[in-house]
Amino acid sequence: MSQQLPPLNALRTFEAVARLESFTKAADELSVTRAAVSHQIKNLEEYVGFPLFERHTRSISLTAAGAVALPKLREGFNNISDAVHLMTSYQSNENLTVWMAPSFASKWLVPRLHDFSLKYPDIDMQLHAVSGLIDDADNNNDYSLEELFRSEDADVVIRFGAGDYPGCKVHKLFSVKAVPLCSPELLEDPEKPLKTPEDLANHTLLHDNTAYKGRPEWIKWLKQEGIEGINHERGLKFNHISLALDAAIDGQGVLLGIEALARKDIEDGRLVIPFDISLPLKKSYFAIHPKSADSNQHAVDSFIEWITDEAKTEPEII
Repeated sequence: MSQQLPPLNALRTFEAVARLESFTKAADELSVTRAAVSHQIKNLEEYVGFPLFERHTRSISLTAAGAVALPKLREGFNNISDAVHLMTSYQSNENLTVWMAPSFASKWLVPRLHDFSLKYPDIDMQLHAVSGLIDDADNNNDYSLEELFRSEDADVVIRFGAGDYPGCKVHKLFSVKAVPLCSPELLEDPEKPLKTPEDLANHTLLHDNTAYKGRPEWIKWLKQEGIEGINHERGLKFNHISLALDAAIDGQGVLLGIEALARKDIEDGRLVIPFDISLPLKKSYFAIHPKSADSNQHAVDSFIEWITDEAKTEPEII
């Protein structure tokens, strides 16, 4: 049987008086009268059988018995506080805020989020899709990471770049490659075959002109394969990869796009790769969060573990 303890209010009052070295200050902190504090201390001293304080004319001090018990008592209150925090955290869902580029959000992450919700039902995720989370070749801070983490309460940021982010824990998700993409309907047109790269001369080229250096470009793909006689500048140009993908799905032409962002459309049969000739890109996707973060650590760790496992499904770029 557990040992009977004195009332918690008496112990709490003792800790406050000992810490503040004043009955009056303890009464103010506890929002009770000085007489109530004196009453609690008297009851506690009667319970243990000896004085806990020495009363002086204008001050008080702990007796040896009070002094030896105080550290353990404070440790006990800290443990109680931690236990209550664990209880409230367990009962209420954790919040996680993740920032990323719109293309990554809509084309890669969102189709997979159902799995995360099933595995971590106690984590409520808030997604922010913003442009600018892509490293520029001349400026690695298109969108300030410090601003995101400090001012915008971002817990994790998915960034497309080189992976050099001081002050952050960096987790590489995957490298990417660009491949030709089109609607399956284009492969069924006997009047405009699409069996070899040279057949692109008879099709509209779709361009992802998202404003960053190092994006997929037809001129680089054609040059890599030594293909001549095709005007790489003609066709339809879009300032957002999602628009370019939609145009390709609609059968308006052939897009050179990032395969990872088209994965769901390929799996669902909305897009096909007419010829498997890829152009590796220099940038990769990274999940990053501050090294100094001291909150939401469980939610952050859970998300990082999940997204890195998901990223393993992407093929390695050799």
